[in-house]
Amino acid sequence: MPEFTCTECGGAFSLPTAVVERYPGWTPRRCRHCRDGGGGARGAVEENLTVEEVLDRYHGGPDTGVFTDGSADPNPGPGGWGAVYAVDDAVVTRAHGHESHTTNNRMELTALLAGYDLVPAGTPATIYTDSDLAVRTINEWAPQWEARGWRRKAGPIANLDLVRLLYAKARQRPELRLRWIRGHGGARWNEYADALSTAYRRLRV
Repeated sequence: MPEFTCTECGGAFSLPTAVVERYPGWTPRRCRHCRDGGGGARGAVEENLTVEEVLDRYHGGPDTGVFTDGSADPNPGPGGWGAVYAVDDAVVTRAHGHESHTTNNRMELTALLAGYDLVPAGTPATIYTDSDLAVRTINEWAPQWEARGWRRKAGPIANLDLVRLLYAKARQRPELRLRWIRGHGGARWNEYADALSTAYRRLRV
């Protein structure tokens, strides 16, 4: 079954092939959970908050780690990415950028690549992303794809250039763990990464 990424919670979901083929050109944007009203708060991206506003509003979630986010609006279209390394609820360093034409998934992967580079070599840390697809790609699927010469039975691997770079970086940095965090769930530093990813839309971050 075709797999998609929910633009609201960041989770992966699938739909029967027959349903997708019934509507040519249609790309579902939300999983059933979010479509039925089970999603979290609107979040920094939807409200277009600055990082200062995020810090004032949100106080939940882990207080230490690397937090990354990326998106395109529309998808595909202009997009941005953000990554922040926080320790004990304070910013150590951060990075962000944008591209004029890209996709949600490319920005998520780009944010993760930058996130790995924020942590000094040899320093254990957890890297959080709200893209379940990115986490499963690196933690579960990439080892199998590499063993097959970067091929998969279902067809070409999307964003293979970034996937290969990120998988190589993850293998080089075993002290860093990649974990999923729910998007728009009120986690302070996830929301901060959201705000960084949309900094290109504002005059200030």
